[in-house]
Amino acid sequence: MNWFGRWVLQATVLYLMTMGFTDSRGTAAEFAATRGDRSSGWLPQSRSEVLARNGIVATSQPLAAQAGLHILRTGGNAIDAAVATAAVLNVVEPGSAGMGGDVFVIAWLAKEKRLVALNGSGRAPSGATPQHLAKRGSTTQMPLHGIDSVTSPGAVDAWDALLRRAGTLGFKELLQPAADLAEQGFAVSERIRNDWLEGAETLRPDADSVKVYLIDGKTPATYSLFRNPDLAHAFRVLQAQGRDAFYSGEIASAILAKSRALGGTFTAADLANTRADWVSPIGTNYHGYDVFEFPPNTQGFAVLEMLNILEACAPALGVDLAALGPKSPLYWHVLVEAKKLAYADLYAYNADPQFAQIPVSKLISKAYAAEQCRRIDLHKASVPEAKGDPVGGTVYLVTADRWGNMVSFIYSIYDTFGSGITVPGYGFVLNDRAALFSLDPRSPNLVAPGKRPFHTLLPGFVMKNGRPRTAFGLMGGGQQAQGHVQALVSMIDLGANLQAASDAARFSHAQATNTLQLESTLYEVVGAKLKALGHTVVAANGEDMGGYQAVSFTPSAAAPLSGAKTGPRGAASAEEPIDGVYRGASDHRKDGQAVGW
Repeated sequence: MNWFGRWVLQATVLYLMTMGFTDSRGTAAEFAATRGDRSSGWLPQSRSEVLARNGIVATSQPLAAQAGLHILRTGGNAIDAAVATAAVLNVVEPGSAGMGGDVFVIAWLAKEKRLVALNGSGRAPSGATPQHLAKRGSTTQMPLHGIDSVTSPGAVDAWDALLRRAGTLGFKELLQPAADLAEQGFAVSERIRNDWLEGAETLRPDADSVKVYLIDGKTPATYSLFRNPDLAHAFRVLQAQGRDAFYSGEIASAILAKSRALGGTFTAADLANTRADWVSPIGTNYHGYDVFEFPPNTQGFAVLEMLNILEACAPALGVDLAALGPKSPLYWHVLVEAKKLAYADLYAYNADPQFAQIPVSKLISKAYAAEQCRRIDLHKASVPEAKGDPVGGTVYLVTADRWGNMVSFIYSIYDTFGSGITVPGYGFVLNDRAALFSLDPRSPNLVAPGKRPFHTLLPGFVMKNGRPRTAFGLMGGGQQAQGHVQALVSMIDLGANLQAASDAARFSHAQATNTLQLESTLYEVVGAKLKALGHTVVAANGEDMGGYQAVSFTPSAAAPLSGAKTGPRGAASAEEPIDGVYRGASDHRKDGQAVGW
């Protein structure tokens, strides 16, 4: 047994021991106790930040975080660690992400001393037209599942593009932990089984999905070992043959055969032409911090517009968010009203910029934000146009290394278990991102061949005085942009550390139904008063609040985040780590952790 096999066995045993003595029928909900307090600081905080100098990995599943950390400890950089972590997430969170999905990255590359962005999202197949979909029974709304909901998977090409630009290792080394884990199996946690239960009905129409992902037709039990030898085979094909195996080789052939069998319209050219694009992040300054998000086709501009509205309109309306604090209903009212305004523009304009003119510069300008202040009534909730809202099913990871590279990385197959279609012999699920196209001929997001859909995936990044400060993200469909803002306001306005910003109760507002979900503790504090302002408020748990991860860097004595001396593609040529401290955080709403060395 190799190092990874031994480590997986040890980690699995320890994990099961820490879960207590319940069997697969037991759940934490049955444990009737009150939560204990920390000894200092903000007492409800779930854990301390993780502090390290040589590097940190944070993501939503511990085995994935540990695999990325192993890459860092054995000489790989943050780009290498991100790909290894992502590959393991394909194994352990198969309902959320995988090689059948898409990737978006914002990264600080220490050697280049610049912030870069990579769009690894796929495009609609050659036959994806409103006319084709009408013949298939979809005339007003895109199908959520099935072959007509699939876009060409961009993830594997994005992994390859990242490594070619700034990595130091290749698929052979970086996909090995995922291949071993898929073959040897991992223990299914309560949280991941909950997602699996949600997606089981999506899997049932496809015999290949049932074969791979259901055990005797049922969801794997909590604490049971789940193996996916077909997925292990897919990783080993990529190790031996590279990304071309996926887009023009044997894996591509399997995807095309599956598409034809289901009446899909994918062609060999659709897959062969899949390429990730390097683009420029978009940004705004919020109270002295430069916040960067992804440009369209993602919802990044909604984050920036919302921040600008808060910065311009709160003082114009006589509101001080920091002074009010999160125990004030007015604090939440202003955030929710800003969200409604930003998301109205999001749903009106967001699309593939190669097919539509999107006035991003105007929408993220301070002047435009100031114009919106008159639309906020401090005494009454507004009613937005009923549009949206995307569902969620995503993973986010962040990595940082001893040379100063920081990677904000998000990827997904969209809804839980995506299209519900598994590629036979290779064990991965195809995405259902085409579900986010529109069939309204007036929409800039109208489905068309070769077009990228409206995308929810959103990596975030914060700079200060020209130096990278924080790489962060928050998964969960339409929750992502509004979740980014809540975390940023907690950190910038309220002074929360990374972990406290994660642990603080959040809201999730649905534009389509105008329903405001508040986590239960927050509902108890401000729910009634927000109802009095006209909000349709319901109490909720953390399931729809998104899973957050973050890494921040604090330089020592104004030392620049340029890293130690580096060789080719960021490889180390000095032994000392960068002069400062990394801080990492991971959301208690997921299974994840931040780990460092």
